[in-house]
Amino acid sequence: MRQLLLLRHAKSAWDDPKLPDHARPLNDRGRRAAAAMHKAINALDLRPDLILVSSARRTIQTLEALEPWPHTPRIERMDALYLASSEQMIQVLNSVPETVGCVMLIGHNPGMHDLALTLGNPARDERTARARLNEGYPTCGLAQFELDQPWWGLLPGAARLTRFLTPSELPDMGQHD
Repeated sequence: MRQLLLLRHAKSAWDDPKLPDHARPLNDRGRRAAAAMHKAINALDLRPDLILVSSARRTIQTLEALEPWPHTPRIERMDALYLASSEQMIQVLNSVPETVGCVMLIGHNPGMHDLALTLGNPARDERTARARLNEGYPTCGLAQFELDQPWWGLLPGAARLTRFLTPSELPDMGQHD
């Protein structure tokens, strides 16, 4: 069984209107959320073999906040994931080698939310996770999927959503964030 982890980047700063979107960094809240998500990922023993990350500064900084890993995943920064649609992300995932058991993709909305809704199967998804995912995909949200088919065969509705975790649920963040 393969595993797919979809992580939306943490909250970014909008302080400098002259800064291009691609170069926007995380803000303080985003750094706290990413650090809290790092603890949660470790506590859940989620261990991606491959991390595919958008080349945007905020996604790279989100990834950096998830380090160190208890193992050494392969990391690929990809321009193709910057503001990618769900269809573009599926194309990227279809090229993952079959030897890879767990992939983490770090990207952006609205593509990330669309991808999570597209991959899941409401009849098979964990009900509470699906209901919460239907409401939105907040920054630093993490969707965990199980897949029975090979990466090259990843199609809409072919995965099972098993968990949807948001920063507001994490002990280090609380409901105020």
